[in-house]
Amino acid sequence: MSRGRGSTKPGNTGPSQRQLRVGEEIRHALADILRRGDFRDPGLQDVNVTVTEVRVSPDLKNATAFVMPLGGGHPEVIAALNHAAPFFRAQIAHAVRLQHAPRIGFQEDTSFAYADRIDRLLHDPAVARDITRDLDAEGVPLDRGGAEDGEDGEDDDDLDAPDAPDLDGGEREGRRGA
Repeated sequence: MSRGRGSTKPGNTGPSQRQLRVGEEIRHALADILRRGDFRDPGLQDVNVTVTEVRVSPDLKNATAFVMPLGGGHPEVIAALNHAAPFFRAQIAHAVRLQHAPRIGFQEDTSFAYADRIDRLLHDPAVARDITRDLDAEGVPLDRGGAEDGEDGEDDDDLDAPDAPDLDGGEREGRRGA
């Protein structure tokens, strides 16, 4: 049975605070290692890579680094990074103070492509028409559930009970129950 607060527990929906902290430390260490660029692998020479996120397993023994290679060549760069993973693990062991250096795996970060897809969908003319149809001139959503003010001839401000007194102490006209 697991003693940690990781995402393996049924009631826990996200990573623990320690997983987030360790992941951020590893992300900074990987960014520094990649910035220095002292690799023997020719597939990693002159390659710019952004480390967007590092997710760490609850036992802190495995880590997945999500990277975005700049300038294309995604499959080759990701394969070269995974090939050099033992080198990165050794460098992280020196840079981050942990009992065990986690095994590192690299994956392409698809969150930017997903955000771009959502943005394109929101700017699609059919979707934009549906969004702006329900807004007034100032961009405020219209209430489609009931009548607008003044359409039914009565005030919509008084939503109290029919026999409730007004603020001035009198009873409301035309609203008495039978």
